[in-house]
Amino acid sequence: MYYHIRHLTRFRYSAPVSESVMEVRMQPRSDGYQRLHTFQMTTIPRATLFSYRDVLGNVVHHFDVPGRHKLLTIIAEALVEVLEPPPLTPLGGDAWLALDALAASGEHWEMIQPSRFAYASDLLRSFAEELKVQRGSDPLTTLCWLNERIYHAFEYAPGSTHVHSPVDDALRARRGVCQDFAHIMIALARMLGIPCRYVSGYLFHRAEDRDRSEADATHAWVEALLPGMGWVGFDPTNNLVAGSRHIRVAIGRDYADVPPSRGVYKGQATSELDVAVRVTLVATPAETADDTTPEWRAVERSFIAEAEAQQIQAQQ
Repeated sequence: MYYHIRHLTRFRYSAPVSESVMEVRMQPRSDGYQRLHTFQMTTIPRATLFSYRDVLGNVVHHFDVPGRHKLLTIIAEALVEVLEPPPLTPLGGDAWLALDALAASGEHWEMIQPSRFAYASDLLRSFAEELKVQRGSDPLTTLCWLNERIYHAFEYAPGSTHVHSPVDDALRARRGVCQDFAHIMIALARMLGIPCRYVSGYLFHRAEDRDRSEADATHAWVEALLPGMGWVGFDPTNNLVAGSRHIRVAIGRDYADVPPSRGVYKGQATSELDVAVRVTLVATPAETADDTTPEWRAVERSFIAEAEAQQIQAQQ
């Protein structure tokens, strides 16, 4: 399946700032069952983009906007191909022993240890006891069970938490967003000795799938390391095994490793973030995504027109 992705980001400052330095993780990965065909990024005001790969293979773009500005707009566009992974096959009775050997090797140490947002707090341990979380017949069966239990235990409620919320906020309220559910599943899997990591990206929505996550938005899920299978994706927000609708951008220990954008600026101002995402299914790499709605076109024009107007004003 081929997807065309438009990801618009706008930082609006309450007063002019003299410089912005940004780091961005928006380029989809090209590995496993996913291939990146094209990617481009532009900024308004214009900036020279640099890039590098971090320790986990994520492409990180960074740039500096040294001039005076009140808006910073980032436009990322990608064409990605995602193949359907093969069906999961049952694991043998010695899978836990094989997994323990993988963990003991130290190669995936950082994906077993607690991290900033995925850790065993007192509330998370109580939740684990409530669910009776324990090693089942094999790691795959245990993860599928855990994926489903988290899905049913929490209400999906946009705006109920924010990107820096600890897992306790969602555990206490029994509601949250995809980041919360991913962090909770990562922490529980690591408690069982399963290497588990955070995935940021997008989920293509179809009406017939009845996903409860928001369409045309960034998304988060997890990947767990399984013997003989490698890293397998689980989406506790939607009770899914990750497949050809999941578009991977970056992997990390948790959200703190892979925010789509972060940075600093000089000036006495507060900042406000707006994001708009459009994921479109296309038949071939050469096909142009032309099914955008009038609402999306209006949003896109608003982002670009406001940014260009601010740039012209700043130059006068």
